[in-house]
Parts: sequence; structure tokens; C-alpha cells
Amino acid sequence: MLREWTRDDTIGFLRVPTAADDKYSRGVVALRTGSAAYPGAAVLGVEAAWRAGAGYVRYVGDAKDAVLARRPETVATTDLGDARVGAWVIGSGTDAAHRSDHEQLLLRRVLSGKAPVVVDAGALDLAVDASAPVLLTPHAGELARLREQLGLRSPDVTDAPDARNSLQRADAVAETSERVGAAVLLKGARTLIAAPHAVTIAVSNAPHWLSTAGTGDVLAGVLGALIAANPDRPLAETAAAGAWLHGHAAALASGAVGGAVGHPIVALDVAEALPRAIADLLS
Repeated sequence: MLREWTRDDTIGFLRVPTAADDKYSRGVVALRTGSAAYPGAAVLGVEAAWRAGAGYVRYVGDAKDAVLARRPETVATTDLGDARVGAWVIGSGTDAAHRSDHEQLLLRRVLSGKAPVVVDAGALDLAVDASAPVLLTPHAGELARLREQLGLRSPDVTDAPDARNSLQRADAVAETSERVGAAVLLKGARTLIAAPHAVTIAVSNAPHWLSTAGTGDVLAGVLGALIAANPDRPLAETAAAGAWLHGHAAALASGAVGGAVGHPIVALDVAEALPRAIADLLS
């Protein structure tokens, strides 16, 4: 059984600031993402966190110069520090095969903390041992590798539009979530989010124009912002809201609304459309 996530479900996760809010109460997001090879992943994630409503964004990593060139509001360092963090985003734009011992130590420190962590791409292999609340965000290939690490059989979890494959994808996400003991978001044209002992959620509002490089990095930043702003909500539901908002921003950016075919977009277009998507949902 799947729960179809809706526009109305998403609205409940969008916090409108009041006179009592400050930059901390609106949500603090910290990102350790990107690399010398893929600095764009850091830029896209930071941009998305800001655009999705975070009050304070910290960047900790090697793409500091690129991040600050695009978003000078960001507090950028190379040290994790002990500052208050509402949610971490790690792994986007990194490769576990080229991870140093120092990097692994830092990531394990984040994963052993108290703040929830969005775990993407090059950090997924470390999430199995996390003690922090985690949300894993693999695509189909990454989910297959994660299942292999867990000793689970890997069925076909590509996004082929047939009933048997859809059932396999849902079962695989739910089984992986139960084994890891954490929320898992499987990216795709039909995004699936599972959490232990919970009904799996499906998010299907994104236009196919969204299938382009870098949009997963944008999604990670959106997820970090919504998790930081909703500390008492279930991670899987917050993740579903983030995925729906991400898809709606892509629809607006591509012009694929009201039955229109739309047009090509790049990942930064999606990030820049987030404020418009939020305004549309709240109107």
C-alpha cells in the first residue's frame, strides 16, 4: 500500500515566519558537500537551502570559494565546529572511492551527532552505522549498491512504468528502510519514501524535465531546509513535502503547468523557482 502525497500535505510543512522568529528559529542548515571535482553540488545545495526558507546556512567543505561567490550570505568554514545545527546535508558531489581518512572521520562525527542528517551520494555507505536520525536519498543505482552492502538481494528498481517494477521498487525501499532503521527516499519520476513501520509515500508531481544533472543536489538542500524548520515532524513526511516542493518548483521553472509541455531546465532554474513555488502553495 502506498500513500500518495499531495499539495495540501506539503503546505503543512511550509512555515511562515512571524515577529517572534529569528534566523535560528527559521532553521539552521549545515552542508558538507561538493569536492574539488564537483564544486557545483555544493553551490546547488546551498542555493536550494536558502531558497527553500532556511534562516541560516553553514557550508563546511572544499568548495567554499564557489559557494561564497554565488551566495555570500553563507557562513563558510572548513571546520565542523560546535555551532547549533537543525539539519545536516552530506555526500552530494562526493565519491566514497576517493574519500580520505580525515573526511571519513568528519562524516562519522556528523552521523553520530543529534541533528538529523540528509545522506546523499558519496556518504550513503556510512549511513548504515549512523546513530543520528538520517534520511538516505539514493537514486536507483545507489540503492542497489546500498542493498548489496546490507546483504539484500537487488531487484530491478529502475523507474520503468510497469506495475511489476513499481511494486519491486516500493518493496525494495521499504525493506531497505527497515534494515537500516532509517528513512529512505528513492529518487525517480515517481519518488518513494519509506520509514520503518510506516506506510511508504509516493510523490509523482515532478515534470520529466527534472531528470537533469544537479537536481538531486538541489533536492538535498530543500530537504535540509524543511527538516531544520520542522524538527518535531516525522522525517519521511518532511522528505515527502520536500520532494513535492522540489517537483513543483521544477514544473514552474519548466513551464510544465496546466497541461503545457514545458521546456528544458537546468538544476539552478529549479533552485531559483523555489520561492515562487512556496508563494504559490501559500497563496
